[in-house]
Amino acid sequence: MLAALAVLTGGLLAFHRAVPNSVGRLGSLVETFLPWLGAVIAVLLGLALVRRSAVALVALLLPVAAWTHLFGGLLLPAPQPGAHDLLVVQHNVSDENGDPAGTARALADAEPDLIALEEVVPRALPVYRKTLAPRFPYHAVRGTVGLWSRHPLTGARAVDIKPRGIGEGWSRGLRVVVHTAHGDLAAYVAHLPSVRIRASGLASSWRDESAGLLGEAVAAEKLRTVVLMGDLNGTVDDRGLAPLTSRMNVAERGFALSFPAAVPLARIDQVMARAATVGHIRTLPATGSDHLPVAARVTPGP
Repeated sequence: MLAALAVLTGGLLAFHRAVPNSVGRLGSLVETFLPWLGAVIAVLLGLALVRRSAVALVALLLPVAAWTHLFGGLLLPAPQPGAHDLLVVQHNVSDENGDPAGTARALADAEPDLIALEEVVPRALPVYRKTLAPRFPYHAVRGTVGLWSRHPLTGARAVDIKPRGIGEGWSRGLRVVVHTAHGDLAAYVAHLPSVRIRASGLASSWRDESAGLLGEAVAAEKLRTVVLMGDLNGTVDDRGLAPLTSRMNVAERGFALSFPAAVPLARIDQVMARAATVGHIRTLPATGSDHLPVAARVTPGP
């Protein structure tokens, strides 16, 4: 039985793309929590040692190898910062955040070049502007998403990522040009629709449609270097984000589980890049939000 469970776990890791998404988006649901199959492997290993089952221990080599192939690189040490690196912070600050000033100060203390925020509600926006202005004099806000920067910004505009069926006034996409000392880049900030786990499966159709629209916007971007920051309501393993992950690089180091803040189970707050690498991503201390902030180091390509 232990050997069979080990083979099943290894098969799920190695062939998770074969899990169908047509019914209840089961494939996306499995992929959201795919790294946690490592905990299943640990339990099976413990049981195999207790039972002294050589067959189970040999069978466990399959899931161990599959998990290491998929996620082992994330455990490696962060690379040394480069001279042209950008440090970016991404945070869904929550529309129910009772301490926006404290949240802004905490993010600024990480000393990033860029701070991307989602769920910036009108009553809190003046607080973020005032608190971040001394160290981040440039900013752009469209709808409930915004970007604060140490570097000059131009060309700010909303990006339409609203799925069919969502009413007017829903604005969660921003594109702006960041003028750094080493060249210009297009920065996108996005907040994709939420997903829900129901008895019928994973309700993610709006999220998937919005990801497709955002992927088309990135594909049409004329600037070579693109950095995307946002609450994408999905992990990089979730095929629902394939319109983005197929076009952009994701973090090479770090798990940075960001949601929910009290007991983080998945990283749904993402930093991705085109013509650049995301060398390392990590979480920052909790704020007044139900998400943890993440900080990532981005290295523009040659």
